[in-house]
Amino acid sequence: MTYIIAEPCIDVLDRGCVDVCPVDCIYEGPDQLYIHPEECIDCGACEPECPVTAIFVEEDVPNEWASYTKKNYVYFEGGEEREVARGRGG
Repeated sequence: MTYIIAEPCIDVLDRGCVDVCPVDCIYEGPDQLYIHPEECIDCGACEPECPVTAIFVEEDVPNEWASYTKKNYVYFEGGEEREVARGRGG
């Protein structure tokens, strides 16, 4: 299980959730923030910090934003290149 950031975050990019994440698993993409599904420890600290209520437990993502679950996983595909691009590797 992981948390998913959905449509309300688009172009908002409030970083309050990043500040409270104990494992630094939230990354900034071109249009929204993303939670790394393998790094997330499911602590839930990020969810109440989101001012636009964009963070959901994966199985609780509203139907209208279901595509954001796949979008989140796709964002982290690409392995090392993406890690380097985010300043986390190489």
